[in-house]
Amino acid sequence: MVIKMQNKPLELLSPAKDKDCAISAINFGADAIYMGAPSFGARKAAANSIDDIKEVVEYAHKFFARVYIAINTIVDDDEIQKVQKLLYELYDVGVDGIIVQDFGVFELDLPPFLVSASTQCDIRDVDKVKFFENIGLNRVILARELSLEKIKEICKKTKIEVETFIHGALCVSYSGQCYLSCMYGGRSANRGECAQPCRKKYSLVNDSGKIYAKDKHLLSLKDFCAADYIEDLINAGVVSFKIEGRLKDKNYVKNVTAYYNLKLKDKKRISSGKVFYDFTPDVNKSFNRSFTSYFLNGKNSDIFSFDTPSCLGECLGKIDTVFDKGFKIKTKLKINPQDGLSCFEGSNLSGMLVNKVEITRGGVIIYPNRMPKLKKGQLVYRNFDSEFDKKLSDSKTKRRILAEVKIYNDKIEIIDEDDIKASVDIPFYEQAKDVEANKRTYIKQLTKCSDSDFCLSDVKFERNCNPPFMKISQINSLRRELLCELMKNRIKDYEEKRLSRGGVKITPSVYPVKNNDYRLNIHNKLAQEFYKKCSVVAQEKSYESQRKTGVELMRCKHCLRRAFNLCLKKGANSKENLFLVDEKGKKLKLEFDCKNCEMVIKEG
Repeated sequence: MVIKMQNKPLELLSPAKDKDCAISAINFGADAIYMGAPSFGARKAAANSIDDIKEVVEYAHKFFARVYIAINTIVDDDEIQKVQKLLYELYDVGVDGIIVQDFGVFELDLPPFLVSASTQCDIRDVDKVKFFENIGLNRVILARELSLEKIKEICKKTKIEVETFIHGALCVSYSGQCYLSCMYGGRSANRGECAQPCRKKYSLVNDSGKIYAKDKHLLSLKDFCAADYIEDLINAGVVSFKIEGRLKDKNYVKNVTAYYNLKLKDKKRISSGKVFYDFTPDVNKSFNRSFTSYFLNGKNSDIFSFDTPSCLGECLGKIDTVFDKGFKIKTKLKINPQDGLSCFEGSNLSGMLVNKVEITRGGVIIYPNRMPKLKKGQLVYRNFDSEFDKKLSDSKTKRRILAEVKIYNDKIEIIDEDDIKASVDIPFYEQAKDVEANKRTYIKQLTKCSDSDFCLSDVKFERNCNPPFMKISQINSLRRELLCELMKNRIKDYEEKRLSRGGVKITPSVYPVKNNDYRLNIHNKLAQEFYKKCSVVAQEKSYESQRKTGVELMRCKHCLRRAFNLCLKKGANSKENLFLVDEKGKKLKLEFDCKNCEMVIKEG
């Protein structure tokens, strides 16, 4: 058994759909960000130009933060050489690593990147993790469905770095094993084009026509939140904590990144700097379908969001009275004009904006821009807090690298929290008449760093130091020169380490074959060649290449038998066939792997 070292620096990994989101994530506490390249990312709507990626890299590396690029789709034969060209373009602008799904990439000439196996590779057991370790990758990104015990087992028995998701939307299917979107309309999740059919309405029926649920979002899950398990995951051996959300806006990234940065504030991290916040982060204020810890504690029944796939928000309270143009609720929360509210009209979630608020002894009277059909006792939620959103938009939160200064008679030296140093000479003009007053001026002017990326925690003078008298403007000029020199040295130091880091050496190893069919997602000849080298002989092309019928379209830990008290393990007698029927009448057959507590979806 391999015991993983527990003293590795940790990484908070934040999503970025674009340059602004990436820089916000770094400012608000991320140790690394992941974003899409111009193409070949699993979120096609979150592509970025090489120039924008270069700008993000330059900003991130100031704080020793990393930039990973998601190259995590399967690619066609005529695209694979475009991937090769793209990889060197990314390396040339300073990207730290890539996230990969397609095994064809392992046959390319890889620059010296850090390489992670994407969660799209369906990584859920020790054997699969060992495979990626054996072929030479740096990291694996585990399936979201794993329990804490399973994650512990993987970390104990392997040496490779382990990354887990800790927050955000959940795919109901094991990642990389969902073909439902492709079946419905040709938009493949493995090609970055998922149409999210899992968020649609379905009815659950049996083969006799009995309806267990009608027009519900039966495949829609709550959002993941592992905030209460961070310490457990650290102790298990996880080194990277990933926030999902490459399609989310800048304020979402700011708030959620800040929230988890504070959860990790006392831990050793891979990046530098302290973040000075001017707001209190609250993940309940950002988009969510309410939260679940999913399967971290094993089986969990509280994972689905059948009533709506949209953001429900925080519960404000129950309606006390309904008027013609408004309603009254009892709540301790402050409600503001322009807040977004939601409530259910029948089975549909309905939204409204707050136009006016009146505070009374008996509660809060709300006048919305439109009046849904409301009734006494109904719950009202807030899915947009205008005041909190404005705080995020206007936030002056700043990340600063801590440093100390020492002053000599002829020079000023600075050393930062990473032991990077710089110095500038002090030109001699005249001797100070008031030595102590002169020293106080040096301290005051040198610590004025609000317009820089540094925070000077201490200014010391060499013993018997009596630096020359200088005007305030001259000291300010020395400070700017000193900090500029320090940042140059930081960037140089990081780049030298990046260039000397060395890349992965891919060495084929025996693949732990389980589903040796279209679910290997072999979409090009190079992937086929690599699998052959890994002793996978009988090879079927990807689902996207052939669109087979009657095959497994999705496998998930979410089980509708369990959700509707029809679990055979819990004594349910009914063994009838179950189906999902969408709003257009298309039928999907459900099968149940009770041994593994998994549900399978096939064409009906």
